[in-house]
Parts: sequence; C-alpha cells; structure tokens
Amino acid sequence: MRIREKWSPSTALKILLCIFWLFAIILPLIRMLSTMATVDVRAVITARKFSKALRQSLTVSFTATVIAVALSGLLSWAVARTNIRHKTILNTLITVPMLIPSISHGMGLVIILGANGWLSRFLGLEGGIYGFWGIVIGSVMYSFPVAYLMLYDVLRYEDGAPYEAAEVMGLTAQNRFFAITLPYLRKPMISVVFATFTMIVTDYGVPLMVGGKYMTLPVMMYQDVIGMLDFGKGSVIGMILLIPALIACILDMANRDKGNAAFVARPYLIKKSAVRDNIARGICIFVIVLVFLPIASFSILGFIAKYPTDMTLSLKNAAQAIHMGAIRYLKNSLIIALVVSFLGTALAIFNAYMTARSRTRLSYVLHLMSITSLAIPGIVLGLAYVMFFKSTPIYGTFAMLFLVNSMHFFASPYLMAYNTFGKINDNLENVGAAMGIGRWTIIRDVILPQAMGTILEMMSYFFINCMMTISAVSFLANVRNKPLALMITQFEGQMQLECAAFVSMLILSVNVVMKYILFVMKKRTTF
Repeated sequence: MRIREKWSPSTALKILLCIFWLFAIILPLIRMLSTMATVDVRAVITARKFSKALRQSLTVSFTATVIAVALSGLLSWAVARTNIRHKTILNTLITVPMLIPSISHGMGLVIILGANGWLSRFLGLEGGIYGFWGIVIGSVMYSFPVAYLMLYDVLRYEDGAPYEAAEVMGLTAQNRFFAITLPYLRKPMISVVFATFTMIVTDYGVPLMVGGKYMTLPVMMYQDVIGMLDFGKGSVIGMILLIPALIACILDMANRDKGNAAFVARPYLIKKSAVRDNIARGICIFVIVLVFLPIASFSILGFIAKYPTDMTLSLKNAAQAIHMGAIRYLKNSLIIALVVSFLGTALAIFNAYMTARSRTRLSYVLHLMSITSLAIPGIVLGLAYVMFFKSTPIYGTFAMLFLVNSMHFFASPYLMAYNTFGKINDNLENVGAAMGIGRWTIIRDVILPQAMGTILEMMSYFFINCMMTISAVSFLANVRNKPLALMITQFEGQMQLECAAFVSMLILSVNVVMKYILFVMKKRTTF
C-alpha cells in the first residue's frame, strides 16, 4: 500500500536523486538519440552492410544464448542438485571467466584454434576459428558464468516441500520435473535468457578478436565511431542495440517482485546417488578444463618471445608492455575501480534505502530511474556521454570515467541493496522513533550491519567490472586517464598478442586478489 508523499527532507533528497539521474542517464541518452535527426536513418538501416551486420548479430547471439543457457542449466543442476564435494571451489572455478574482459576470451581462442593456434597446428586444421563459430564459442565462454550464477541461485533456494508432497503421492521423478521444476524455472529462465542474449548481442570484444569478416553491430558501431568519427551512424546502431536490453529490463522488472515473494518452507532434499554425483563431477571437471584452456593459453603466451616462431620463455613482452605504460594504466584502473567501488556502492545504498524503505509514488519513480542503466549497453552509454558531456569541465578527466562506470554498473548492485533492504523489518524506523532513536542510528547500527554481506558483494561487482570494462570507457578515455583494459585493444590492433596476453593476466590477477580479500572480509562479517 502506497502512502501519499509529504514534503519532508526525505522527499527533497528523492527529488535531488531524480535530478541526478536525469543528468546522469536520461539526458545523455536523449542527446545521443537526437543526433539521428541529422542522419538519414532509413538509409542507414536499409544499407546492405547494416542489414547484414544486424542479421549476423541476431544469428550468432541466438545460437550462443541457447548454448550458454543450456550449459549453465546443466552446470547449475550438477552443483545445486547433487552431493558432490567442494562446491565453493567449483563455483569459484566456473566463474573465473567473469574476471577478464570478453576480448581476452577471443584472444585465448585465437591462440588455441586460430590460423596459427597450437591445437589447429596439432590437428592440421586450416583457416582457423574466425567467423561465426569463433564468436559463438567465445560468447558462450564470456556469458555462461553469469547465466550459471542466476540459475544456481534459483535452484539453491527452491522450496523442497512440493517435491516431498509429490513423492508421497507417488509421482515419478520425470513427472515431478514437468509438474514442479519446469513451472518454477519458467519465469526466472526468461530473465536468464534475455540477460544472456543482451550480454552477447551488445559485446564487441569477442567479435573484434575472432569475428574476421563476420561483422556484428557492436563492432560496426565501434569502427564507425572510433575509426570514422561518424557519431550519427553510431547513434542509429546504438538505438538498435537498446532494444534487446530494454526488453530484458522490462521482463526482469515484471518477474522480480513475484520471484522475491517466494517462501522456502523446507530446503530441497538431495538424495544419495553415487552414479549421479560422478556424472555431475565429470560434467563440472570437463567444463572447467575447457574454460581454463584459453585462459592458460594466453597466460603462457605473455611469457613467450614470439608466438609461434619463437617459443622460448621470455620477459620481453612484459617489459614492452610496461615500457608502453602498463603500470601507469594499471594505477589508473585501480584508482577508477576503487573510487567507483566506494562511491558507487554508497550511492546504491543511499538510493536503495530511499526506494525500499519508503513506498511512495516518488520512490517508485526513483526506482525506475535507478534501474534504467540495465537497458543501456556500455558502448551506447559511452557514446551518449561523449555527446552530452563533451563541452563540460569534467570531459576527459577521471571524474568522467568515475561517473560513466558508476552508471554503467549501477543497476545490479542497486537491486542487491534494494532486495536486501526490502526484506528487513519495515517497522524499524517507526519503533526507533517511538523510543527516541534517530533514523541515522537505526541505519548505522541495525540496517547496515544486516546488509554487510550484500554491501561487500556490491563493492566486488563494481571493482571487478571497472577493472575489465572496455565498452563504456573506449570513447571517453585519453592518454592521461586510460584504463589498463584498453591496452588489450591497442595491442590487438598492432598484432602484439603476447603483450595483450600479459595485460589480460594483470587484470585477472588483480581481480582474483580482490575477490579473495572481499571473500575473507565477508566471512568475518557474516555470522
């Protein structure tokens, strides 16, 4: 039940936040779309190159999404619905691909199955993996860990009571699957499918690396804006890329409240079965090996003199990357990631408190504005920021990168905090006021300690994504504030894969260390 909004300090703060979101998201997006008035949109859309890139983007994204969701479903079953040991370790290994940029996955495939890939040469394969299947395989590697985490979370918290009742009634395992599991997974699966599809269709890292002549819309947009400075055409492509992300956002909003309303009466009971557990263990090991082959390949590549002509171990590529500024750009990335992880988390907490703990019409408006970035791919947001902030004092500064990264990755941490705050007793503030305890004291001493695990996850999300993002900052960074991840595209364009591999390893190492630090902190703060 919504209460009528009254003018108060809380109302004023919500209005200020709405104004902030207006300038941070809405107006830049409107500015980008307004440039289409100077472009013959019909000519761009009907051009043969555009229609071919659109068709190829949809084909490759659909294929990769089907494979990624099927693979993540199989893995989530293998971990959540069996009694295999060391599930925490398995979860960590399965999600390692999330800690490196998508372009690094493409690079790993080139090293294995490219024209001079070690497996291609060993098997005598010609032509390499470039094109349709290269993009599909790279996109699956890049996206399936996200789909896996979503499905694993759904299966882990499924109520076991209906299954026990169905078993008492004599329903077979097959009938229980179709009568209980499939209906339960239907709505979450819609969100998983569209989230995965959106990740793949808006990514340009994998297609840029292994696409070859197989052009996709994000690569076309990147080339038109970076290479030819054609912002009008880039805006048209950006508008097209907004459509699947917008659909995914709407579906996620439609399903989220219903999903959160579920009540777990009894945990799902996993029966003993050595055969099932061995099959699940085999599936997990097989996938983990496949996932780590590209990562191990580019890890080794960074310390090889020149692949494939000189395979001797050497530090010259690391020295060359450092000479070209890798350490300086690593410092830039660390500054950006640390600042965004603190400021972004603080903003998300503040925003979520205003929306989850006060159910008013203005709160709902603020909530909608807060999740708008879910529907904006990074490459589109970056272009919108170029057009909107180009003549402002913050353009070309670290502040610009702080802002774009905070907005790009804001929605997911915000929703984490929103869901957590929404589950905490609604009457805490009223009880505190009756006892003479201020709102800030309640927040500091009661609400934030209960949400500490979520807060650390939010900081981890901001930090890791800031370290490896390329799309949102590719149009905005310059020599002074350039993040380390952009060196990967620089070295790739110069065909210096060894240096690009070294940079990828730096990013992976930093993210692994940060994940471990936050994991230890979470264990110490969670009781």
